[in-house]
Formats: sequence, structure tokens, C-alpha cells
Amino acid sequence: MNVNPNSIRNFCIIAHIDHGKSTLADRLIEMTNTVSERDMKEQLLDNMDLERERGITIKLQTVRMYYKASDGIEYELNLIDTPGHTDFNYEVSRSLAACEGALLLVDATQGVQAQTIANLKLAQEQNLTIIPVINKIDMPNADAQSVMQELEELDGINLDKVILASAKSGVGVDNILASIIENIPAPKGDQEKPLQALIFDSHYDVYRGVVLHVRIFNGSIHTGMKIKMLKSDLEFEALQVGVFLPAMKSVDALMAGEVGFISTNIKIVSNVKVGDTLIDPNQPDTEAVPGYKEVKPMVYAGLFPIKNEDQEKLKDAVEKLSLNDSAFIYKQENSMALGAGFRCGFLGILHMEIIQERLEREYGIEILSTFPSVEYRVTLKNGEMLSVNNPMLLPSFEKIAYIEEPFIDAAIIIPMENIGEIMELCQEKRGIYVDMVYLNNKMAELTFKLPISEIAYNFYDSLKSITHGYASIDYRDRSYIVSDLVKMDIWLNDEIVDAFSFILPRDKSFERGKQIVQKMKHVIPRKLYPMPVQSVVENKVIAREDIPPLRKSVTGRGYSGSASKKKKIAKNIKENKIRQRKFGGVDIPQEAFHAVLDIH
Repeated sequence: MNVNPNSIRNFCIIAHIDHGKSTLADRLIEMTNTVSERDMKEQLLDNMDLERERGITIKLQTVRMYYKASDGIEYELNLIDTPGHTDFNYEVSRSLAACEGALLLVDATQGVQAQTIANLKLAQEQNLTIIPVINKIDMPNADAQSVMQELEELDGINLDKVILASAKSGVGVDNILASIIENIPAPKGDQEKPLQALIFDSHYDVYRGVVLHVRIFNGSIHTGMKIKMLKSDLEFEALQVGVFLPAMKSVDALMAGEVGFISTNIKIVSNVKVGDTLIDPNQPDTEAVPGYKEVKPMVYAGLFPIKNEDQEKLKDAVEKLSLNDSAFIYKQENSMALGAGFRCGFLGILHMEIIQERLEREYGIEILSTFPSVEYRVTLKNGEMLSVNNPMLLPSFEKIAYIEEPFIDAAIIIPMENIGEIMELCQEKRGIYVDMVYLNNKMAELTFKLPISEIAYNFYDSLKSITHGYASIDYRDRSYIVSDLVKMDIWLNDEIVDAFSFILPRDKSFERGKQIVQKMKHVIPRKLYPMPVQSVVENKVIAREDIPPLRKSVTGRGYSGSASKKKKIAKNIKENKIRQRKFGGVDIPQEAFHAVLDIH
């Protein structure tokens, strides 16, 4: 069935975390009768248990809705839901690339937040039509008038288009649907032109293989058609073409302007690159879809299976997860302490935690993760420059001229009464003050250059704690700054544990080294022999503790044997301890890695 492109609207919902995106998506699905009342549930598009437990959207979802407007025309509305946490900014950029418009959702009780501004700028860069919506107007502490004033100060916001709504109760949702049809332009694609489609997401299906989520810009795709991926130069056949209602439903074809999926039966997941452009193999000169943002991991960590027999299982799991979440990247690595595993790149610590939980829940693999690191630029004395995201690959200190570490421009929106405490926190994290702007009589925006290594863990929680939940942060441009850094190695029982190595500022190394060995003394399981734990920087031991041995004497009180028998047993015990000390391995529990992380 040919669809009139003028009756298609492609849009997304952008907002700060917890401003009501998923709830509004529920109401839109309800009001368009997309899902039966029996099948409807809260946070319908949040289909992972993790999303429901944490109350956040982790992975973008797509749904097609049909709505008969007041002009009597039935419109096809394609909604692409987006995450709100700053770690998942990459997912937002993918949604925007597939849309013509966006609902900018602002909580009437919290007002404009850092991520509100960040997502608005992303949408404006894509030239999307913005429909501002003030949500939760039925809350007792809602202040829609103040939020309206905050929106007035943002560039590119038309206050005449602002809609007051409550996604929870359904107030104003009919006005939102009417505004989508009236204000968001129809797609401009031409189905007579050669195929040009964007892969904006993908997932792995046991029966279908790789399933591509696509937006058709020009041309059309039908079942059985031969298609080529422009960047990866891979050709395949479209075995099934369909749409999300939100359940997957087959259709004969996807036309220019539409959003849907293609089942490929591709089994090698690494062949698929989200952000690639689909073209007709007979039209090799077709241009790539513009405006797509490349993923840039912020932190790196090693993931290792606790059980050796899970290594193949882990390999299969990370391959499939990288397809379901293209912001997650990985490569194989080997650790002397932990064996074979993967070096993985993440958008942030929350992203890392989510991936680890998904591996454990969805694939049943017990994971041990190493200390997170960032990507440093190392210039050697011979002029060579290296990128290092694994501390064990850092060259010896005698060869290094200087090290640059990544900083980000952090825009932090906070209540005015917390300015002093937040500035102090940023300075503790080696932040460089850039600017401060008063947004209104309640809120201010602080801009600091902050090292990613310092904010990767626990910084967001500290912000929320100091401001009682009212702070918000957005990460902007990344730059490299020369810093006086050293690598700290942890030696356990006279052997280096490579998985514990990390890079830190020289002036913090002595204190951190002392704290780590003291903590290790209590979390490493004891053996029958004493084990030294040492912090080593530039081949110098800066701190040491000894893990005491387990005490058990068979020659102690209550033993009635002869003196010569006692001496023989004591000699055997002594020899066994020496042998164990020389050959015995040391079990390293996950708690030991958490201990290092907590100290950092």
C-alpha cells in the first residue's frame, strides 16, 4: 500500500532524565489506540527490567501510531523514544537523525535542566521543528509560569507553541497530537529516487538474525530486495520488511519518509554499523545520510568471566550486546591475573554498570570488571605519540616526555545556595573554572573543564547529594590537557596484578597508594602464609601492608603426640607454606576491585 508522504510525521521526545518521556509515550500510544487496553502497561517502550527498576530509558524504542485528525485525514506518526541520562546522549543523536521534529518536554516542578538545553541544541543542529511541552502541571508544586520564563530565555523557542500538559493524567495530550500534525513538517523524501536509508539502531534476534531499524529518506525497500551497506560495503537480501506497532509486524514495503525494520539473517553482528547508509547496489554513487554523530567512548574497562568455561559465552554475549547497543565497543585482551577477556569502551560509568548487569541477567555470566580508565595521549621522548586506554600499555616512565588527559566542558545547573559547595567539589576533582551564568533568581549554570578520569565515578551522585537532587549536568566538547600523571601498580604476593593498575595525578599517588594497600589487607582472602600487598609508582614501593596468614596449629594445645612427632609435623607445615607461597595462586574477589574504585 502506497502511503502519502504528506500524512507522515516522524518525531521524538527529548528531555532531561525523569521529566516524563516514557509516560507521555504511553499516553500517545493509548490515545491513538495503538495497543489494546488489555496489553497496555506503564512504561510500555521501556521493555528491559533494568529500565523499569531504575526508572530510566536506556535504549531508544520505535513505535508507529495512526491518528485521525480533525481534518478527517489519518496520519502515520512514527515516534522514536530517547533516553534522558547524559551517558546516553549518543542514543539521542541517533533518534534526532531519523526525525523532522521533536517534543521538548520540561517538568513543571523542576524547570529547564542541563540535559534539556543539551538535547535542544542537538535538535537545533539537525534543524528539527521544536514543540515545547510543560509536563506535570497537575503536581502540587508545579510552577508553569516560571518554566515559561525559563523557556523564553532559550534560543529558538516559540512561546506561542508551548503546550501545558500532564502525561500521567492525559491533560493536554490531544493538543500535543494536534500540534505534531500542524507544526512538524512531512518528510521530503522521493520514492522514485535511488534508495537512501539510515540505520539508526539495530538488535539481534535468534530467529531473524540482525534486525536493522531504518528511516527511509529516498526510494523504497521491499521484501526480497538486494541492499548494500555503504560504509561496510556489505550486500544482503531484505528477508522481511516491517514496522513497530510496537510489536514487529510485516509489511510489503517501506516507502520514502517511513520508519521500520529490515530482517537480514546476517549472523556476524560485527558486520553491521549503526549510522551506516543503505543503498541500492546498482546505484553505488548514492551519498551517505548526513548529520550522524559518531560514538565516542568516555571510559574503558576490562570485562572478564569469573568462570573460565564462560569465555566463549562472554564473547558471544558482547558481540550481541554491541549490536543492540552500538555505543558499546570492545576488543579482546588478556590479563596475567584474570586470563582472557575484553577491553570495552563505554559512554560513562552508568553505561558500564548497565552493560555489566545485562551480561549477568540476560546471558547468565558472572563478570569481573577492572578499574575504569580513560584514553590518554602519551608523547614519548623520541616524538612518537600513542593513545592509551589500558594502564598496562603505558610505556615505562623513562620513555615518556609528557601525558595529556581528556577534559570535558561540564555545564552544571544548580540551585544558587549550592554554588560554593559545587565549586569546591569541582576544584577537588582538579576542575578548571570557565564561567558562571545566573539563569534566574533560583538557578545558576557553572561551566568547568573537568578531567574525565575524576568525574567518571561517583561525581554525579555527589552533585545530587549536595543539591538534594536538584543538580543536573551535561558534558560538552572534549579536549586534551597536559597533566603530571603516573601509573600505580599493585603487587600482591610479590606479583603484579595488572588488572589493578591505574593512572592518577602524581600529587595524589602517595595517599591513594596507602589507602589501597590498607583496604586490600581486609578484602583479599587469607592463605596459610603471609602475603605482602604493595603500591608501586615508577619502580618505587610507596606503601606496603602484609595480609596475615590463617592460624591453625595441629601441634598446639590438646595434641598428645611425642615431641619428635610434633617437630616433624611442624617441619612439614613450614615446607608446605613455602611451596604454597611459591606456587599458589591468589583468588581476587570482585570486592577488591570495588575497594579500589571506592578509594578513587
